[in-house]
Amino acid sequence: MFNKVLIANRGEIAVRVIRACRELGVRTVAVFSEADRGALHAQIADEAICIGPASSKDSYLNVKSILAACEVTGAEAIHPGFGFLSENATFARMCKRCGVAFIGPDPSSIDLMGDKAQAKETMKSAGVPVVPGSDGLVNTMDEAKAVAAVIGYPVMVKASAGGGGRGIRLVEKEEDLESAVTAAKQEALSCFGDDGVYVEKFIKNPRHIEIQLLADQFGNVIHLGERDCSLQRRNQKMLEETPSPFMNPALRERMGEAAKKAAVACGYYNAGTVEFLVDDQENFYFMEMNTRIQVEHPITELVTGVDLVKQQLLVAAGEKLSLTQDQIKLTGHAIECRINAENPKLNFRPSPGKIQGLHMPGGPGVRVDSAVYQGYEIPPYYDSMIAKLIVYAPTRPEAIMKMKWALAEFLVDGVDTNIDYQLNLVKNEDFESGNYDIGFLGRHNFA
Repeated sequence: MFNKVLIANRGEIAVRVIRACRELGVRTVAVFSEADRGALHAQIADEAICIGPASSKDSYLNVKSILAACEVTGAEAIHPGFGFLSENATFARMCKRCGVAFIGPDPSSIDLMGDKAQAKETMKSAGVPVVPGSDGLVNTMDEAKAVAAVIGYPVMVKASAGGGGRGIRLVEKEEDLESAVTAAKQEALSCFGDDGVYVEKFIKNPRHIEIQLLADQFGNVIHLGERDCSLQRRNQKMLEETPSPFMNPALRERMGEAAKKAAVACGYYNAGTVEFLVDDQENFYFMEMNTRIQVEHPITELVTGVDLVKQQLLVAAGEKLSLTQDQIKLTGHAIECRINAENPKLNFRPSPGKIQGLHMPGGPGVRVDSAVYQGYEIPPYYDSMIAKLIVYAPTRPEAIMKMKWALAEFLVDGVDTNIDYQLNLVKNEDFESGNYDIGFLGRHNFA
């Protein structure tokens, strides 16, 4: 095991990694921007070092500064968390060149799964179901029109290098295709530096269900069940739960085996997630693979009893998986609500500022992953998520009841939050009955 790990991230995921390192007896190095001098992760790590100004590109995306921090502190490994550099293959390669372990998959796997068009072709070759669409990128408008005519409207235009809901356009009819392709390419170039797009069939009212994987460097791969991530606003997840109320054991087995095939096909190791669209006939289609730890990983930890971040560290240190597939049992039910500093009544406008008062819920089966505290100044430069509220109970109805009371007990003064929005959501009858899909939040106003 490593003696010292640098966490190339901020906020609650940096705190989460520090805690996992502590349990393994590993010293930690936090990096922080000038805007994050008072951040919790910078205060609780064994060492902390400033890597640049507030802007992400000058700090948390500044590869040279992060690697220099490793050299100065003697850190042997880097945990990238999620977002920022976590799925940057060039960064992973530079870590290796500098003799620093990257706590994640091999850069070639990141490259392969990061190119959505190439990933789709890899999955097809591996026998993993994929959404009907173009064979790779569409290079001309005529090609896009030809593909759409074959698979039928509506279609989705998607950025090959995309993520986080960027570079995606829904097209209902041919007359709108050209403007959608142009807009998707422009957004993709702006966000990812790559304007490549592909076209695929739009699956009406699907579920968004992902499978959590763990794989070591010796070819062992296991899955840890699913997470239902269908409750999204503009392709941004708001609430996740496991097990999915839609799932049954046979479908879970089929999807789990498909996800494992996906990992083997790209030589994957460490923690990863394969995301699928699932229709109402239980047909599922590969959407993408996230080559990092996910925001919503805690709910899987609660129903399996497996610490995913610890497993990441162990795999990166060259350990074999200590778990086999038959040892993975899903017990009980877990739900996660993302608590954001934003105002749902004002089109979810971000709400940076000072937290004047704070009370976080607690009690049996309640977990809060957060990096905020009373008096903390939420900076305007980063993601608006300030906490993840996670509950666990023996059954789904009990978990929903626990979440209602936990949200009601969660008090934040000084900034706007989406707590009331989440509370209205979990009180909804369709949610309580498990009757929702990926378009659910777009059809309801919980503000």
